[in-house]
Amino acid sequence: MSHLLNVENLRVSFPSRLGPVQVVKGVGFSMGRERIGIVGESGSGKSQTGRAILGLTPAPGQATADRLEFDGTDLSRLSASGWRSIRGKRISMVMQDPKFSLNPVMTVSQQLVEACQVHTKMSKSHAKSKSVKMLEAVQIHDVQRVMGAYPHELSGGMGQRVMIAMMLIAEPELLIADEPTSALDVTVQIEVLKILDNLVIERGMGLIFISHDLRLVSSFCDRVLVMYAGVIVEEIQASELMNAKHPYTQGLLNCLPRIDGHMRPLPTLQRDEAWG
Repeated sequence: MSHLLNVENLRVSFPSRLGPVQVVKGVGFSMGRERIGIVGESGSGKSQTGRAILGLTPAPGQATADRLEFDGTDLSRLSASGWRSIRGKRISMVMQDPKFSLNPVMTVSQQLVEACQVHTKMSKSHAKSKSVKMLEAVQIHDVQRVMGAYPHELSGGMGQRVMIAMMLIAEPELLIADEPTSALDVTVQIEVLKILDNLVIERGMGLIFISHDLRLVSSFCDRVLVMYAGVIVEEIQASELMNAKHPYTQGLLNCLPRIDGHMRPLPTLQRDEAWG
């Protein structure tokens, strides 16, 4: 399998009064057109890893890597204009909460058409037609109502579908989804995951799925990267997750709720400073 993305020794740090604080410490992995899950607790560095790949580390943070290559392009050396040709067009990112990602003073139609025209240079009429098709692709049935709506008029699940449509309208080769279902109820989560799964398969995309939900990741992804304190402590096939070797991964699995039997006392995560 040819690699779509290669990451070696990725580090992200932020300044503090006591000196730089590393939140991502030497992360490395390669992926093709597959579904990779990055899982870990809040603060493990998984979201910062996704942002760094897309060149979105917020100032005054700094991201460095020995190798950060996407389909033969060295992302670490891209200029601002180079990033504009990659970001959104070839690599897209779905953020956690659509309320903070969608423009509150523009209708869904205006935002989709703008995104389409920026990346594809097509006419407004063609962009609007493609926007309608993308909303239909993410299983929005009342398309005309949604096209004329403002973000605050949409439910959480509907807003997330609009975000997915917007990120996929330029037909990127890699999608980074950062906790795309965390704000949704279980039934809507399943619907959104099915939509993502179908689109990834149909379009032959790569997907990086970032989540704190180990069970969700294991059921949806091909491979799982487990992060703790900015480090990947284990990389494992999703189908083999129940046979994980690292004590942190085992701890996460033990903390999953179970229907059968009573667990007393409740399991807790054991941590070791040596892991990070």
